[in-house]
Parts: sequence; C-alpha cells; structure tokens
Amino acid sequence: MNITTPYQNSRMTVIGIDHGYGNIKTANTCFPAGVTAYAKEPTFSRNVLYYEGTCYSIGEGHKEFTADKIADTDYYILTLAAIARELELRGRTQADVYLATGLPLTWVSEQKDRFRKYLTQKRDVDFTFRDKQYLIRIIGAEVFPQGFAAVASKLADFKGTYMLCDIGNGTMNIMSISNGKPNPQKCYTEKFGVYQCTLAVREQVLRRFGTTIDDDVIEDVLRNGTADIAEKYLNVIQETARNYVNGIMRRLREHEYNPDLMKLYIVGGGGCLIRNFADYDTSRVTIDDDICATAKGYEFMAELRLKKAGSV
Repeated sequence: MNITTPYQNSRMTVIGIDHGYGNIKTANTCFPAGVTAYAKEPTFSRNVLYYEGTCYSIGEGHKEFTADKIADTDYYILTLAAIARELELRGRTQADVYLATGLPLTWVSEQKDRFRKYLTQKRDVDFTFRDKQYLIRIIGAEVFPQGFAAVASKLADFKGTYMLCDIGNGTMNIMSISNGKPNPQKCYTEKFGVYQCTLAVREQVLRRFGTTIDDDVIEDVLRNGTADIAEKYLNVIQETARNYVNGIMRRLREHEYNPDLMKLYIVGGGGCLIRNFADYDTSRVTIDDDICATAKGYEFMAELRLKKAGSV
C-alpha cells in the first residue's frame, strides 16, 4: 500500500478528512460513516472507540442526510476515528493535528465557522481506538469547498471550460471551471446523492416484488454494474440506476452543461454509476476513481494556506 503522508513537522501534522454521509475518507483510508453508542463493548465490532466514558462502534451503517453536520456528536467521533486511522498507518499514537476538512460548495460560506468550532471544541483529546490509546492535540482546522478540493492540485490541466461534478452519498456538488479558474457564481449543491438512488431501488423492488433488499446488495450492483442475484432483481436495480443517472445528467444540463462546449470531470463515489449506467463520450468525460481525492485535496489546500501564513 502506498501511503500518502500528510505534511508534518515538529509542530503539527495536517490530516485531511472528507466527512461524507456514506463514508469518511482520509488520504489513505475509507470507512462507513456510521456511529453507534453502546453501554458495553459490542461483541462483533473491531472498530471500537472509547471517548469520555462512552463506547462507540465505528462503521455501522451510514449517516442520514442532514443539512447541518454539527447537529449531533457523530461527526466529531468519526473525526477522532479518522485521525486514529491515519496515525495508525504511521505507527503513532500522539500528534499535534491540524485538520483539513470541507463542506458542500454552497454551504461553506455560511457554515464553515461553526464547523471549525465544532471540530476544535476540545484542544487536548484522549481516546482509545482499536485497543490503542491516542493522545492528540487539535491545534486548528480549515474548512474548504467540497468537490473543488479534489482537483485543486490539478487546475493547471483544466484547459478550456469544464463542469466539475462531485457525486457523494448525500449531495451532488457542481462547479464551473474555465482555464483553471473556478467560477464562484456557478456553484450549486443538490440533494441528489447516491443514497437517493438506493432509496429508489428499495421502493421499486418492494413495489414490484413485495420484498426488501439489503443495501449491501444494491451497493454491489451500483459499484460494479452487476451482482450474483436473480435476474429479475438485477434488472430492476440496473433500470433504476439508469433512471438516476439520467436525473444527474438532466440536473447538469439545467446548470448549463453542454457536452459540445465543455468537458465534464466527475469525482466522488457516485462516479461508478456514471461509468456503469450512462452513455457518454470518454473523450469529453473524465471519471476520477480515487475515493480519497477530496481528502488529499484538503491537505494540499491547507498546506498551501499554512505556508503562505508562515506557519510551516
């Protein structure tokens, strides 16, 4: 495994975290954005985090969509788990951490200060994850535009006009980029993430066959285009996914996407649906398969800002 090492010196380690509704991503890890509190350690969970007298199982299920990520403590607990996952790869249990994070494009200006305060609510943090004790000091945090961060280090390659589309589990973020320069007047956030497709599949299977289907099965089909299930169920999932992808393309056109005049650059976990269920010109559409690209971008942007400020 090639580990992307965050910036670190004697004073700090920059760790990028992409707080998704489906998954939490760092530069080198990805795990489901689920948190369940228990009075005692659960029997079958390896990813257990102890913090301030409470036991949390990390990675069970996914977060429900909410327009305010600080509504509960879940994303704070998931942040601690993400820090531990990154430090574990380096054999470390202590660090001064500078967090590099983000929010959907049109939420940043309104919510970034509150999200930064939420993430830095406690400076010195002592917790246990996977039977290892971590002593960390959170010395700061930056909040950047989600989606854009994934291409921030590649802007020199964006010649001409591009539409950037970040398809996450909860939201879809859209931005226009012209000759490497983002257009802040053409940024949009839609509640049309992959989970909307999952809900539609559930409804169709229940309506047609009177049965429920596990989300893991749905995810397998969406990610790979197929799965080892009966053909009648597979056909319904594939048909629903194609309808969802058509909805994505329709929304892009509503925001002035024209494949004859611009290229499309897709990031986020939903890119696999475009690849598996859409008809598109591969010379005009790029799908970035790096699920950790946004977290890496957060680190890149934070390091640039810190260097400019003379902090590193």
